[in-house]
Amino acid sequence: MLKVKKAVFPVAGLGTRFLPATKASPKEMLTVVDKPLIQYAVEEAVAAGITELIFVTGRSKRAIEDHFDKSCEIEAELMARGKQQLLDVVRNIKPSHVDCFYVRQAEPLGLGHAVRCASKLVGGEPFAVILADDLLDAPTPVLSQMIRVFDHYHSSVVGVEEIAPEDSRAYGVVAGKPWDERLMKMSGIVEKPAPENAPSRLGVVGRYVFTPRILDYLQTLTPGAGGELQLTDAIQVLLAEEQVLAYRYHGRRFDCGSKLGYLMATVEFALRHSEVAEPFQQYLRTEHALALPALLPTLPASDGAAAAQPEPESARAKASMANDALAAADA
Repeated sequence: MLKVKKAVFPVAGLGTRFLPATKASPKEMLTVVDKPLIQYAVEEAVAAGITELIFVTGRSKRAIEDHFDKSCEIEAELMARGKQQLLDVVRNIKPSHVDCFYVRQAEPLGLGHAVRCASKLVGGEPFAVILADDLLDAPTPVLSQMIRVFDHYHSSVVGVEEIAPEDSRAYGVVAGKPWDERLMKMSGIVEKPAPENAPSRLGVVGRYVFTPRILDYLQTLTPGAGGELQLTDAIQVLLAEEQVLAYRYHGRRFDCGSKLGYLMATVEFALRHSEVAEPFQQYLRTEHALALPALLPTLPASDGAAAAQPEPESARAKASMANDALAAADA
């Protein structure tokens, strides 16, 4: 089977939960410390061996294309000022061995439709789908983990995580037979079920690796929930023909499609960033000391987006208490 070298990034959404910030700029360009969400997603893809990046864009998404394009003016200015380290950062936003392609989604008709828009560029090859507003932080990039599973079993792989029952309406929820603590052979998938109808506690996150067969089903897909073309519906049809696996990834997810998740990602990545970690910790100690005993000991400083280990329940409970205390202090 061919290696996974292509990744599709659906970035045509309206980002209404972040208005007015996303009125003229895509939500994928929201920054976590010093990099936009889409760059974190691209870095994960490149680390997994992806060499062709396919962006499915919409109106007002030109900023993404500009971000990954060469900027002669900025590079010349940095070179003239002798800022070699920053110049290297700018030049490496898109590695030279990686190619970017852009296709327009004329109207937002759902995730399934967005992936279908990329079908000609994907061709008959296996491919990944990455949703940039799911920022996944892991010792081994999550897409790398999933491609290893794909290469071993030659089957489509859907990234999942355990969710609280009351959160099922925000996820596609999978059903199936567990093989071990990480892998499940899927028998079904339900889009945003009520808690009492959810087939499991495993919700789909924004990482997929597909065989090209799913593109055939996307071509004939009819509108589902919300009048949109749902990717989950195509996965359900694919299950009747070939094996699809659900994979519980190693790592931690930040839901940057929500304001709270975005703020949590910003705080935690800042506390591990070599340039700002120390002064930011000092600021928190000075201004928000009530929250720190539960928060800071779990966050050693390191450069950039270094991987965080999954939190134990006690750490999550402490973090929750810290958030509550901080909210009360600011009330």
